[in-house]
Amino acid sequence: MRLGIDLGGTKIEIVALDDDGVERLRWRIPTPQGDYTATTMAIVALVEAAEDELGQRGSVGIGIPGAESLATGLIKNANSTCLIGEPLKRDLQALLQRPVRLANDANCFALSEGIDGAGQDAEVVFGVILGTGVGGGIVVDRRVLNGANAIAGEWGHNPLPQPGADDQPLPACYCGRHGCIETYLSGPGLAADHQRQTGQTLDAPAIAAAAAAGDASCEATFQRYEARLGRALAGVINILDPQVIVLGGGLSKLERLYRNLPAQVAPHVFSDTVRTVFRPPLHGDSSGVRGAAWLWD
Repeated sequence: MRLGIDLGGTKIEIVALDDDGVERLRWRIPTPQGDYTATTMAIVALVEAAEDELGQRGSVGIGIPGAESLATGLIKNANSTCLIGEPLKRDLQALLQRPVRLANDANCFALSEGIDGAGQDAEVVFGVILGTGVGGGIVVDRRVLNGANAIAGEWGHNPLPQPGADDQPLPACYCGRHGCIETYLSGPGLAADHQRQTGQTLDAPAIAAAAAAGDASCEATFQRYEARLGRALAGVINILDPQVIVLGGGLSKLERLYRNLPAQVAPHVFSDTVRTVFRPPLHGDSSGVRGAAWLWD
């Protein structure tokens, strides 16, 4: 039995999968806000309760909103800041008395979709998160690519390609840089762009609803968004050349992206044809936690 845990900023989710990937149990609890010790104990309590419920001990994989430093073993690059600098893997292994595998939550999303999801027929899958932040994960032959610095797939903190007049001034990013892809293509980035261009304060779902209802300014915001997303993903295709790109996160639910992205990507790809396909996640919001379980595949 494989246990997967998705450690999010607002919720912790656990899933139990059998050897064939069939779900046996799924629970969610609120994440203790800003409290590292309480967060680790909540994870341990979930694992123990799941094993008591199923009468079986399982392997444990955990998706986190950050990465484990290869130099120190401490958590880095986490938007759940209470995790930063903490030995999460070591602490959980001591508490659970077994090996634990950690991976970035975007890597877990990509792994789930690459094993038995929207990219299961592909050799190379790029999994994209378009939500509160922008992340990515790379799966090759059903294995996550971690990289020499444990940051493979972190395209959200590359600069937006070919910024034009509409992209200026380059927005500041929490990472300390300006003009990161995340500052344009996250949900808050979309809302901030709309505010800069129109003076209106609307969140991403409201902008999407207004655009669908025919609001010209909101439609223009989404056209800028899609053009930027096309340029950014073309850079990924030029380097990685995946057969499938799976879109996840809240913005991935917009059907218009799948209609419009191919035309936005094609002019920027160094090829006479673009065979990469764009798909929504087969497992939806459940993909990340499933991928955490599959870390023990």
